[in-house]
Amino acid sequence: MSPAAAGRVPQKKIQLLSALSAFRTMVITWYGYSCFKIQSGDTVIITDPFDKSIGLNPPRGQAHIVTVSHAHSGHNNVESITGEPLLINGPGEYETRGIGINGIFSYHDSKEGKERGVNAIYTFEVEGINICHLGDLGEKKLADEEVEKIGDVDILMIPVGGEKTIDAEEATEIINQIDPRIVIPMHYKIPGLAGNLAPVEDFLKEIGAAKKEPQEKLTLKKKDLPQEDTEVVVMKV
Repeated sequence: MSPAAAGRVPQKKIQLLSALSAFRTMVITWYGYSCFKIQSGDTVIITDPFDKSIGLNPPRGQAHIVTVSHAHSGHNNVESITGEPLLINGPGEYETRGIGINGIFSYHDSKEGKERGVNAIYTFEVEGINICHLGDLGEKKLADEEVEKIGDVDILMIPVGGEKTIDAEEATEIINQIDPRIVIPMHYKIPGLAGNLAPVEDFLKEIGAAKKEPQEKLTLKKKDLPQEDTEVVVMKV
């Protein structure tokens, strides 16, 4: 047997692994602002951990991967996370524990970074589910190149509260560009949060979704993803 053949994964095994991923469970928890915990098995991802300056209790606990969209205090409190996580704080391609992460360059404002600098969008492939976290995106509309780099998205985490990022109308436009299966709004006004962000109800009205009962956790498998209309999931802190 040649070395190339020895290292090749049989096609039947690839198909079996792909089929099994449809039945594995992923759990998403929201801590507020842009911070989520994404857990698959014993692997934990934390996005944009915040500090107490925003008015909420900072996230705590161990993680294997921490992503930071930009260097503002509401998004880069990596010291609150324990363990020895892989810290990802900018564009590039990364892989650890079987999870592929792609960091995509974008802007934190609509003037090519002249007001608030740059922002990293992250895509994750977890259990065959493609997740996109837009960070503190400030662009009113994504460029075609950005949409192409983001690719197919099953779950989109998108800011909707305005102020220093996109608002409800702009978020709806970007959702139409990306066309995800599930939308999780983030970065909007909740009790205790400092600042003047708009409430999630403004976004739900703009996108034409009924008022949602917030969920404490989103637990799903690939086979559970909606196949037709995009579903909006509002989460509870």
